[in-house]
Amino acid sequence: MSTRLTLVGVAMVDSHALQLVMATSKIQDLTSNYLSKALSNKGYSSISPATLSFLSALDCGINFGSEIARNLGVSRQMVAKTVKDLSNKGYLEQREGVGKQKQILFTHQGELLMADARLLLAELDQHLANAIGKEHLGDLVNGFSQLEAVLSTKLTNQA
Repeated sequence: MSTRLTLVGVAMVDSHALQLVMATSKIQDLTSNYLSKALSNKGYSSISPATLSFLSALDCGINFGSEIARNLGVSRQMVAKTVKDLSNKGYLEQREGVGKQKQILFTHQGELLMADARLLLAELDQHLANAIGKEHLGDLVNGFSQLEAVLSTKLTNQA
């Protein structure tokens, strides 16, 4: 590995992992912002990248606040607040469940939102495939899946 010097003279080691983290973070931000704006232009109100991130963590069927909180790494109170907000906007609904847990489901409007989001992403797929080649795009997706598996195993084994 090569090193670089900073202005204060401390050697810094180059890192592919750091480059991957920075690039994937930027890709996620660009994609989320594109999707948010495109969905807003289609008439969906109050669709921010954070809202899309929350909604993308939900299953198509029944969801529970504790599972969502665990998957997103946030508090159940944060999930409850977000679900209430998205219910008021017409994207989610809550129903009585077993015990104290309420079921969280997409409304018809929420399902339309997610379907339109996937359609926009499919259009983005086509643009990416045209720009870098369909095979290369597939190789990138497979490579990132492999990286995720390696990192997941490494981090799980360290815990």
